[in-house]
Amino acid sequence: MGLKRHIPNIVTLLNLFSGCIALIFAVYGNFVAAAIFVFLGIFFDFFDGLLARKLNVQSPLGIQLDSLADLVTSGVVPGVIMFKLISLATDAPDYGSYTDSWNSIFHWQGFKMSVLPLFGLLIALASAYRLAKFNLDEDQQTYFKGLPVPANTLVILSLPLILEYQNSDAMNSIIINKWFLIGITLLSCYLLNSNIKLFALKFKNYRFKDNSVRYIFLILSVVFLIVLHFAAIPLIIALYIILSLLTKSKIA
Repeated sequence: MGLKRHIPNIVTLLNLFSGCIALIFAVYGNFVAAAIFVFLGIFFDFFDGLLARKLNVQSPLGIQLDSLADLVTSGVVPGVIMFKLISLATDAPDYGSYTDSWNSIFHWQGFKMSVLPLFGLLIALASAYRLAKFNLDEDQQTYFKGLPVPANTLVILSLPLILEYQNSDAMNSIIINKWFLIGITLLSCYLLNSNIKLFALKFKNYRFKDNSVRYIFLILSVVFLIVLHFAAIPLIIALYIILSLLTKSKIA
């Protein structure tokens, strides 16, 4: 029993470790590598709770540790990625020619930083607030109230992946727009802490009648991914919210 109770926490720490590596890559602008380690962290995040239930070793420590790991992997990392994307959209490194009053440059000890990209870090703050509320809310066992932080992270991560792999001038011009990115940031912060009830992908049984919305969501998600690749991710999250709103009377 002694070793068994530590297994889920070890998996949670692997989530945190993956998030730390992703953060390093994000700071250096290697979004693809950052995405790989965030996906790995989300994978560990899915299995730590599952293992805790299967091994019957759930504990208050595990709950708190899980949120701390999620804050890095699914809070700080997407915040830094958004910071970097807004910096790219505003040509922030070109200090000599950029004069937008919304994006003034401040200097400190020889260090220069653009102000507007700091809006991206609001994602980290909103994620921290959402995780703290989640830990205190005993109702969210069979559903979520507000967008889960891993789902929001997938949306943010999809943006640089679309730029890297989709090769679409139309999508690139939308993504590399500072006001679009600011809008996505503010929308993320709202959805993370909204009171919208969203269904959880937890199956009590596998009958279609009892899980129709989950099956429809999963099938459409696979189709979107096959057809649209990384551009499908924001659409899948939008579909998740829409289906939840349409079936909110069944969510409990």
